[in-house]
Formats: sequence, C-alpha cells, structure tokens
Amino acid sequence: MEETLAIVKPDAVAAGFVGKILSRIEEEGFRVRGLKMVHLREGEARLFYGVHRGKPFYESLVAFMTSGPVVAIALEREDGVAHWRRVMGVTDPASAAEGTLRSLYGTTVQRNAVHGSDSVENGVGEINFFFNTLEKT
Repeated sequence: MEETLAIVKPDAVAAGFVGKILSRIEEEGFRVRGLKMVHLREGEARLFYGVHRGKPFYESLVAFMTSGPVVAIALEREDGVAHWRRVMGVTDPASAAEGTLRSLYGTTVQRNAVHGSDSVENGVGEINFFFNTLEKT
C-alpha cells in the first residue's frame, strides 16, 4: 500500500466540487486516512511549495494557494501515487484526458482543482506536513 496526499485546491473548493472529488476518490478504491479543511497562511504555502522557489510561477502559486481554503486528504491504496496521478490528469486541464479530475474541474494550469504527491517519499512528507499522528488512521 502506498500513501499519497491529495489537495482540493481553492478554485475547486470555491466552486463546490469537494463532494464530487471525494466521491471519485472512493470510487477509485482509495482509503481516506485523514481529511481536513485548512486555510494556508503565506509562510505555510511557501514552505510546502518550497521546491518551486525561484521558478516563474512560484509567487502566483503561493498567492493562489492562500486565496481560500483547501481540503487536504491523506490517501492510501495499492500503487496509490501513480493511480492518483492518473485520476488527476496532467497539469494543464486543456490537455488532460477526458474524465480526469483536472479535465472536469480545472480551468488553467494553476487553477487545476487538485494536487497530488509526485512520489512515495514526497507523499509521506506531504501527509506529515498536514496531519499529525492523531489526525490519521
């Protein structure tokens, strides 16, 4: 079993897509190990997305991710990282395969509805960023 972090981004939360995204997560066979809604502060967003520091989109990413609440979800499933990335679709919703979450709910490369860990190692670290041991099963 692999753990991965999913985030429903501010655009999808504001548009009322949290329930649909959670339903899809369950339909895809993921076990939800932790779930919470948070409003990231600037420092937290900068720390979480620190790997992108210095890239042209970093400042706008931080601003976007602090613009409203997000839903952080600790997920588990066999082949969880790769499977979640397939369910999300590619970063650009315009290029995402039909039926993926980003094709359904995303509007731009940045406002693409969901985040997912890109490796098992990053998944563990990202889950630990949002959840302590009492907040996940």
